[in-house]
Amino acid sequence: MDLGLKHKKVLVTGGSKGIGKGIAKSFVDEGADVAIVARSKEGLEEAERDIPALHTLRADLMNEDQRERVFQQTLEMLGGIDVLINNVGASNGGSIAETSMHEFEEAMSLNYFSTVHFSKLALQVMKKRGSGSIVNISSIFGRESGGKATYNNAKAAMISFTKALADEAIQDGIRVNSVAPGAILHPDGNWQKRLDENPEKINQFVQEQIPAGRFGTVEEIADVVTFMASDKASWISGASLNVDGGQSKMNM
Repeated sequence: MDLGLKHKKVLVTGGSKGIGKGIAKSFVDEGADVAIVARSKEGLEEAERDIPALHTLRADLMNEDQRERVFQQTLEMLGGIDVLINNVGASNGGSIAETSMHEFEEAMSLNYFSTVHFSKLALQVMKKRGSGSIVNISSIFGRESGGKATYNNAKAAMISFTKALADEAIQDGIRVNSVAPGAILHPDGNWQKRLDENPEKINQFVQEQIPAGRFGTVEEIADVVTFMASDKASWISGASLNVDGGQSKMNM
């Protein structure tokens, strides 16, 4: 299916590896002009080798000034922005009792405040054009228990923010949605590390907790994200779509 994304200007945060890199490749395959931003120099260089059409920018996205810098660089590099994918994120800490306030603040800064900030920056540009699409990469654990509280709290805030911004922005021709992955296996991810450390335990988890009986793939997330960003999804606004092989326990 031609999603009509050729020559669209796309920014993917946290795009040098894993799901972000897969999303960037999917947009490139659709003919879009794509910039990614990440912190790791080595990761960005590898992404450039694997996907030569990419534009790359380096920044610490917990830093407000650096977020503003790379956003302006993206506008100059691409000549505008049609699609923003807020993907950057990471988990930290452990049990709530053992996790410091600093770790909670770090998790919110990277997973949530970066999304709010980039969205506000993109909104200013998209409003002038009267069109645009923002897709936030949340998690099924933004809606239910499981995983680390720091990460889950930030993703829950992201899902709430998505709906609030969507209701404001749709009047200006801008759609805002989120995609909520379940357990996705890729070489740079936590699930691969856990699988390597204890394959018996993780394979049992997959069979008991994922009705599809396997991990999801980066490509399965990327395909949904590119669709959600395209005009083929023109009547979807404020949604948070699970992409999880049935893993989520919620019935909505």
